[in-house]
Amino acid sequence: MTTTFAPFRAAGDRRLWLEEARATLSLAWPMIIAQLAQVALQTTDVLMTGRLGPEALAAGALGAQLAIVFTIFGIGVLLAVSPLVAQAKGARDPRGVRRSIRQGLWAAIVLAVVLMAGLAFTEGMLLAVGQDPALSAAAGEYVGWAMLGMPGALAFIALRGFLGALSKPLPATVITFFAIPLNAFLNWVLMFGNLGAPALGLNGAGIATAVVQSAMCLTLIAFVASHRRLRRYHVFGRFWRPDWVRFREIFALGLPIGLALIAEVGAFTASTWIMGWISEIHVAAHAIALQIATVAFMVPLGLGMATTVRVGLAHGARDPVRVRRAGLVGLLAGAAVMSLSAIVLLGLPEQIVGLFLNPQTPRDHRVFDLAVGFLFVAAVFQLADGVQVIAAHCLRGLSDTRYAFVAAAIGYWPVAFGLALLLAFPLGLQGLGVWWGLALGLTVVAVALTRRFLKMTAPA
Repeated sequence: MTTTFAPFRAAGDRRLWLEEARATLSLAWPMIIAQLAQVALQTTDVLMTGRLGPEALAAGALGAQLAIVFTIFGIGVLLAVSPLVAQAKGARDPRGVRRSIRQGLWAAIVLAVVLMAGLAFTEGMLLAVGQDPALSAAAGEYVGWAMLGMPGALAFIALRGFLGALSKPLPATVITFFAIPLNAFLNWVLMFGNLGAPALGLNGAGIATAVVQSAMCLTLIAFVASHRRLRRYHVFGRFWRPDWVRFREIFALGLPIGLALIAEVGAFTASTWIMGWISEIHVAAHAIALQIATVAFMVPLGLGMATTVRVGLAHGARDPVRVRRAGLVGLLAGAAVMSLSAIVLLGLPEQIVGLFLNPQTPRDHRVFDLAVGFLFVAAVFQLADGVQVIAAHCLRGLSDTRYAFVAAAIGYWPVAFGLALLLAFPLGLQGLGVWWGLALGLTVVAVALTRRFLKMTAPA
């Protein structure tokens, strides 16, 4: 979709830029905290699984990375809810708001059924890409339990997008925050057999994940149904009444987002498989470094979600100047934050990896050294990672999602994955080569998406 914009008025109006920055940051901070809390749930699993040993950590990484590919596709489709709600709100169309969230929940149910069916074959898929049979079997059992929380996880995403577009992101943030200690407690009980429960090991983490995701969804549903100001949207009234036009619109907008996210996350998942071809300790080190990079990524991701809302509101109100300003504010904020993240990763790699492993333990020493090396590369690609995710969210606010899919498909596969294989094996860099390939792919995507947004919003 191409949009023609009027001349870029008030480009030098400092007051308007400051107002946009304040609006973006006030909307972004609960979203950032929510994303950090969400990844804290995953990090808790990694931290506690690491206490089970490298084998359990590697199996959990293989299973989780494959499950993320499936889950992220569903999340990507449901990310269409936020810009559609924001555009309807910007156009002062409450019925459009209601249609978008209702059919978003329908889409969540359909996607959950399909994705759970696919994840039932986790062990076979891992074996098909050459992973260790014992690790594949353990990963399959873990995912089999964790995927029971898929319906709740996807419905939560749809509702969170709805609330975020209405500038009410805090409830989802609070719920996610309180889910962290619940997840840790359930892991402690089920993984290690405390309070009289059987010690289920890695499977206990999967059960805990399913319970926590379901509880988060039910809590958010209760909030939306009971909140006085949200009742006017009648989200759950006549819920089973179909609206095929909006249902198809969600998939038309969301499928390219889901496919673009699969291209990105799939490349990172495939990088885990490459590590599996090298050694078990490479998988474990990769899992830790990737988890740390993911934590850093949550800040620009939250900024990107806020930017989608701000761009969508301006686009719905047919104000092209606000659209460009909202996007540029988000991009500049993301670049600033990720520059700080790079400095932290470069300055404190041993201390950060030490949160996961004890370098004095012979079993963990080699994994520790590898993870520290991977973090150096992660520091290098922080800026590109932040810019690409915010640029993609800018385009989503304009309902332009197909270009981002094409850019991701090229940048993460021929570029990132191809270079990862080349650098890892023929050139002998092994795990470091994989990470340098990912860094170059992220850079290509960041440049492509930023140019697209700037071109679409250029003054006539």
